Amino acid sequence: MTLRAVVIDDEAPARAKIRRYLAEHEGVIWVGEASDGPSAVTLVRRERPDVVFLDISMPGMDGFAVLQALGEPLPAEIVFVTAHDDLAIRAFEVHAFDYLLKPVGPDRFARTVQRLREKIAPSVAKLDALLGDLPAPVHYLERLLLPAGESAELVPVVRVDRIESDRNYLDVYVDGTSRRLRGTLDAIQARLHPSAFVRVNRSTIVRLDAITEVQPWPDGEKRLILHDGTRLTWTRRYLPPELRNPF
Repeated sequence: MTLRAVVIDDEAPARAKIRRYLAEHEGVIWVGEASDGPSAVTLVRRERPDVVFLDISMPGMDGFAVLQALGEPLPAEIVFVTAHDDLAIRAFEVHAFDYLLKPVGPDRFARTVQRLREKIAPSVAKLDALLGDLPAPVHYLERLLLPAGESAELVPVVRVDRIESDRNYLDVYVDGTSRRLRGTLDAIQARLHPSAFVRVNRSTIVRLDAITEVQPWPDGEKRLILHDGTRLTWTRRYLPPELRNPF
């Protein structure tokens, strides 16, 4: 895991020193710096770092004002790096992770980095594990590659009125014309968005916007009229519950 760090200090030599320390630690990278409070707020919001090395005395806005502007909860771990030895209690009251007094030595800095890794790494690992347990997103088809004479055509699915199965083949109806594909109705149904396409019987999928009329039919089934005049039966097995009652 790599920790992303920003450095905020109005003194260039102080920023350079922290950058040098960061470069000595594998798994920690510097992603930006600022020299005053307003620029610091912009930087943190833009870069979303894991840790902010923050001075207290700066022009325009001090370190505490920066945290107030960023709001709660703090967007990163805050390590104050300051010459003030009398503000540590206030720093920890605003939930700072650490408080380093200038001049900061390499050993003290290294201990802070190690503690940061120990705190942040388990949280990141837990998040990664949770994300890994999420089901893969479903990517529904937006186009179908359909035969067109001796070539093929990418056809938007919004032009497909219905799809009918014929054993191991599918007849895809586009603008009143059938295009034949090899495949199964179950397989293609899983790739079509359920808010746009519906299975109406054992052998047919229909685009909902292609339906112009739904009529009552014997045994609680429905008769569908499509915009091209096609008539289909929506059988009880495939009817949604809200349509199973007679009109």
